[in-house]
Amino acid sequence: MTRELHLNLFLMPRGHHESAWRHPDSAPESLTDLALYAKAARIAEAAKLDAVFLADALVAPASGALIASGALEPITLLSALAAVTERIGLIGTASTTYSYPYTLARQFATLDHLSNGRAGWNIVTSWAPQAALNYGHDAEPSHAARYRMAEDFMQAVDALWRSWPADALVDDRASGVYSDGARILPVNHRGPFHSTRGPLNVPASPQARPVYVQAGQSEDGRSFAAEWAEVIFTAHLAKDTAQEFYSDVKARAGAMGRRPEDVVVLPGISAAIGSTQAEADRVFEELDALTAPEIGLTRLSARFSGHDFSEVPLDRPLRASDFPDPDSVEASKSRAMGYARTALSEGLTMRQLLQKLAGARGHLTVAGTPERVADVIEDWFTSGAADGFNVMPPVIYQQLELFASEVVPVLQKRGLFRREYRSRTLREHFGLAPVGAEERIAVPA
Repeated sequence: MTRELHLNLFLMPRGHHESAWRHPDSAPESLTDLALYAKAARIAEAAKLDAVFLADALVAPASGALIASGALEPITLLSALAAVTERIGLIGTASTTYSYPYTLARQFATLDHLSNGRAGWNIVTSWAPQAALNYGHDAEPSHAARYRMAEDFMQAVDALWRSWPADALVDDRASGVYSDGARILPVNHRGPFHSTRGPLNVPASPQARPVYVQAGQSEDGRSFAAEWAEVIFTAHLAKDTAQEFYSDVKARAGAMGRRPEDVVVLPGISAAIGSTQAEADRVFEELDALTAPEIGLTRLSARFSGHDFSEVPLDRPLRASDFPDPDSVEASKSRAMGYARTALSEGLTMRQLLQKLAGARGHLTVAGTPERVADVIEDWFTSGAADGFNVMPPVIYQQLELFASEVVPVLQKRGLFRREYRSRTLREHFGLAPVGAEERIAVPA
């Protein structure tokens, strides 16, 4: 079968640019209005995209007056979207640092049932210090500890999803047998961070379990992805770093006995689309004019584990000494170091760096005609940099509608993207192998 491009909608309520919420063309609905998300999901589904993806944050923004806040909890929201969509996948973020395996396993199994097999779990190791305080902890675990916790969490939750296999559900009214208890086994997981007896009290879902999605780019993150991830979200400002990541993580997965095609790599792309280059450029110009340096500085500080950038002049080229020691960064190490490398290699000032990050927080940004945006997507797809993209419209609905109605048809004409859905489950959309019964984990009591 010919290799096929994959496209997700990375849905931020009014768009991915940090000032999209102020733009006159952004969605008029409240950020807590289901209608906003439902309309965006339907636009993406009409364009035959693979999935809608929802990120999450466990803390309130520090600059509440300057940036839109009040994001809804992803699993609950995706359950509502399952009722108003039919084919598009539904991927939600949940933390392995601040969740219980049994609760999360029930939630995503339920979402997979409600959506008839369209659920995916974006696995994150939360790094915001304020999150620890919100969940009753005095301090946040270190970067390395969070990945050890995540490994233990995955072993527990993966076992729970396999503890009640589909063929154990009998539901025979005549005989009075609902389930085969001999096939439903406890998992008896006891790890360094999590313990759960099991079995799960929800039968195996249509996909057996949700699709595993992950976004780490550090050394720990790549190793974790090679072991567990089926879809990898990644951020790159340039094709060469995307190619290095792509080849590295595929090789790591292969070394663990996995098929490279069962690891789908999706960088983010935020495209401003216009009928001319000047019209597309104006989209980012208008959005940049609505932002403020203090917003960008707050976000940059968070990426560098709270480092204070306030004394760095806005209009002087940045120096290596303006950034903290990489070993001191306990947040998203790879993303933070990527920011520093880009700023130094391109000779950016702090103002220019903040402007560059305002559009998509370190993901690829492109402004141009539909054909130019399609050219970039095709180039990365055919040159070993991506299996597709997380589409991050700078403005919702305007730019999402343009991507769906103008860019997608170009990709379809080039034979890169589907014209109709040929499958029902998210796992099938991505071309992933089914979860086999031989992988089931169950430890008798």
